[in-house]
Amino acid sequence: MKFAIITHVEHKFKDNKWIAYEPYVREMNLWLKFVDEVKIVAPISLILPFEIDTTYNHNSLTFEKIPSFNILSLKNSLRSVIVIPNIIFKIFKAMRWADHIHLRCPGNIGLIGCFVQILFPNKPKTVKYAGNWDPKSKQPLSYKLQKLILSNTFLTKNVKVLVYGEWKNQSKNIVPFFTATYSKNECISINQKDFLNEIKFLFVGALSKGKKPMLSVKTIHKLKSKGYNVKLQIYGEGEERSVIEKYIVDNDLQKEVFLFGNVDKEQIKKAYQQAHFLLFVSASEGWPKVVAEAMFWGCVPITSNVSCIPFMVGNGNRGTVVNPNIDDIISLIEKYLTTEELYKKHSENAVEWSQHYTIEKFEKEIEKLLIH
Repeated sequence: MKFAIITHVEHKFKDNKWIAYEPYVREMNLWLKFVDEVKIVAPISLILPFEIDTTYNHNSLTFEKIPSFNILSLKNSLRSVIVIPNIIFKIFKAMRWADHIHLRCPGNIGLIGCFVQILFPNKPKTVKYAGNWDPKSKQPLSYKLQKLILSNTFLTKNVKVLVYGEWKNQSKNIVPFFTATYSKNECISINQKDFLNEIKFLFVGALSKGKKPMLSVKTIHKLKSKGYNVKLQIYGEGEERSVIEKYIVDNDLQKEVFLFGNVDKEQIKKAYQQAHFLLFVSASEGWPKVVAEAMFWGCVPITSNVSCIPFMVGNGNRGTVVNPNIDDIISLIEKYLTTEELYKKHSENAVEWSQHYTIEKFEKEIEKLLIH
């Protein structure tokens, strides 16, 4: 099978191998187990690989470089007019070459791919929609357009659009799906955590305004002021880091809040195992893998009411969604701290649910999409 991947994810070239963001490549390597030849159409980056970047595992892989683009300014909009025809041509060539087309959405490259795939109604296709599929959510026009094209069974044929969560009134193209990080070999009994010593919180994700890491920091600050022995470990990088660092110093939180940056999977895994709560009240998500990962290790998520998160936390049976308001978050945390049986029950429920979604199950579902 000849397999074409159309994606906006930026790639890097090092030691004769193509490298990209590790969670994305780790998933794609599962798809590539079932194909003979691979062609990737994606932008490249000249930045040196990060610690969380990794390589593809396939012996017959070719790469078609395309420019990235956006229309956020007049200059970029004019540039996009120049580069888009070349992008369309390269995507068209890859789709014509392929036996199976795999499109990654949402994104600018995904939007172009949505239009080009219309020309190949008879070729089998999968689309991984990694954003928020909630029809009621506020999203950019380009995202809405991608969802409209992909849902339309006249424009988009012979396709399975993999989305996070189950939504009412969807076309036959739309297939609820999931993702996974851990193997069934890692499904071990989790030691119960108590609150006798310090209370440990985690934030894992990009340090961007949309992910709201400062909300987690300010929550810890208020818990400290109320006399609680709390610690917050933050994993990730982004433009908000300098703001967080200044807030830590200005408010004497050096012993409560710790920034670790981007680290490998094993270090974060150990952090999940030791922490009581994931404090992750993001404004936008697709499948928030950090929520599922935390739950796998009995770390109870305190998170936001976006995308499929309410489904993930069992509508309050294995974690809790909260408004992005410090007082509401504090009130919820204090409820857990004063009702330890509630915390233990949510932790147990979280483990039971999340450990159902293993890499092995994920791989079998991918095989069904490609082979059957």
